Amino acid sequence: MDLKKRTIVKALTWQVIGFFMMVAIGYVTTGSLNAAGGMAFIACVTGILTYVLHERIWQRISWGRLSDLPD
Repeated sequence: MDLKKRTIVKALTWQVIGFFMMVAIGYVTTGSLNAAGGMAFIACVTGILTYVLHERIWQRISWGRLSDLPD
């Protein structure tokens, strides 16, 4: 099981990458850096929260882990 800090750091690093991708996509589609930044910020915040929740739920599920497979 990962520490909560590890899960949060993983979420943050993933969202930094996603943030810049979303700004680029938003800028290309809207032509506005302000609109693109706003959309990317909202997506980043909601993405972090849902990623952490998703990871913590899956930490409780043992299905599919190698250590749980029969010999």
